Amino acid sequence: MLLLILFLLVCSRVALAKTVYYDWSIDWVTASPDGFSRPVIGINGQWPCPQIDVDLGDRLIVTIHNNLGNESTGLHWHGINQYGHATMDGSAGVAQCPVPPNSSFTYDFPINQVGTYWYHSHTQGQYPDGLRGPLIVHDPNFPYHFDEEITMTFSDWYHEQMPTLLNYYQSPADITNNSIQAGQAPIPQSGLINDSQNNTIKVLPNKTYLIHMIDMANFPGVAVYFDGHPFTAVEVDGTYTEQHFLGDQNLRIAPAQRWSVLITTKNNTDKNFVIFATLDVNMLFPPNGIPNIPGWNGNTTAWLVYDEAKPLPPQLTFYEFDFFDDVALIPYDRAPLLEPVDRRITMSLQNASIDGITRFTINDITYLPQKVPSLYTALSVGNYSTDPAVYGVNTNPFVLNYGEIIELVINNRHENLHPMHLHGHQFQVLERSYPDTGEFPGTYMANVSATPIRRDTVMLNKNGWSVWRFRADNPGVWLFHCHIEYHISSGFMATMVEAPDRLQGHLTIPADHIQACKHYGMAYQGNAAANTQNPLDLNGQVLATNASAFNNNHGAIYPPPIGAGSSTSKRKRSPRRPLSIGRPQTKWSRKLW
Repeated sequence: MLLLILFLLVCSRVALAKTVYYDWSIDWVTASPDGFSRPVIGINGQWPCPQIDVDLGDRLIVTIHNNLGNESTGLHWHGINQYGHATMDGSAGVAQCPVPPNSSFTYDFPINQVGTYWYHSHTQGQYPDGLRGPLIVHDPNFPYHFDEEITMTFSDWYHEQMPTLLNYYQSPADITNNSIQAGQAPIPQSGLINDSQNNTIKVLPNKTYLIHMIDMANFPGVAVYFDGHPFTAVEVDGTYTEQHFLGDQNLRIAPAQRWSVLITTKNNTDKNFVIFATLDVNMLFPPNGIPNIPGWNGNTTAWLVYDEAKPLPPQLTFYEFDFFDDVALIPYDRAPLLEPVDRRITMSLQNASIDGITRFTINDITYLPQKVPSLYTALSVGNYSTDPAVYGVNTNPFVLNYGEIIELVINNRHENLHPMHLHGHQFQVLERSYPDTGEFPGTYMANVSATPIRRDTVMLNKNGWSVWRFRADNPGVWLFHCHIEYHISSGFMATMVEAPDRLQGHLTIPADHIQACKHYGMAYQGNAAANTQNPLDLNGQVLATNASAFNNNHGAIYPPPIGAGSSTSKRKRSPRRPLSIGRPQTKWSRKLW
């Protein structure tokens, strides 16, 4: 009888699982989320981009059609680990070629995780220009009671488009501009909640709401406060937590991080309440003694609305924040600390000026995309796949053996915070130091949890360190990088080449993915130099000493600048003139600059 019951339960779950299809045109849309009208990247002529809702066990299939006219594109499924489906990660230049205009591309993978995620372009600069949206995986066995769900996104917003901003940031003009921003990334004009300002969220009394919070920002983190409605944390980055009552503390969300919290509404509709958010002052420096930057306003407000007939309370202003340390959270499953450690990898992060350009380095190497996506190299070089040399020096590759427990020690030598993200894993966070404590001393502090919290993105304090652990059980090539998009463009990345010897014969590049490489003009076989005859001959790989990527870095502009990852693109054109490629230009293609 017990076997019959178990069989019926399995069958019922299989019966409930479904295939969720999306067919998306990625195109230009006009939007003015803060009152300033500009072109943004939308989906099917709409912006904000749609939320994806799927259930555990579903299969998600998304076909994209690049109708931008002058930019390449692609989608990364942030926090989805893609076990057995490394070709679906969506990181352009690593797990796929960029998808050029007039091309289509399909992502097809099972949903075997629950929680709060998001999708965004991993082609330079596009998600701050609008190509991003929530991805919520609903769990039929969610461990806590709630009545309704709400999704809230937080982001910064810019009036200039990212190719212009990236071109400035990756030029000598950024370092020599003689202002308080010299050497710094361009700052946003405003902050957004749910891709708008003055947003209202209707709630009912005596209800418990599960709120999925996602920071989709390009640069700063966000501090969030709900007036009169204390938070209880229940999930971070796809990991359920034991309920942790945050009370009136501010919730600090780093770029790319997600939190799910429970709030319980009042038992009456007497008034409405402010939701306050500010772009993290620790990232952007004002207002504490640093000159204000003209045009910068990091505050944004939304409201919990009980009664639409009643007035909205005034906005709030905070100058001091009481943040909760998320490392103290306890995972709901109480998974034990991974041990013993098989291998410790130490990474030192810092900025540098290379040929007069603002760059970032990990272990003194600045990342540059190669002539072949690194995953495709792992699939095509045979037994040489375990040799890090074949991936190119400037991909900063670390080859991991299957099943190893990896301890990652990260030293932030920079005077700023950095949200560090690892694809392919939710890792255990053992420790994070306070600011200005220097590098990891080699021994742990006394407070390492026996059941560490797991995240996929952690904010590093300035001049401090953090220690992570994960098991290398997900064959693929996974990026490790700062999730500030400016810093991605300036080389703040490394690659984890995980169990590459287990990929060949088990993972196949889909035909439309290969076709995207052909259309884009990027090789899909061979080592980093696209050498298919001798994997150890790296002559022609893209190096910091031979790349022109530091000059003419124009984000996702198509065709790519010479030396920025394409092995065949030889045409030159003005970066301020949209490209016509044998089709009518899109509505916005004449107004992009």
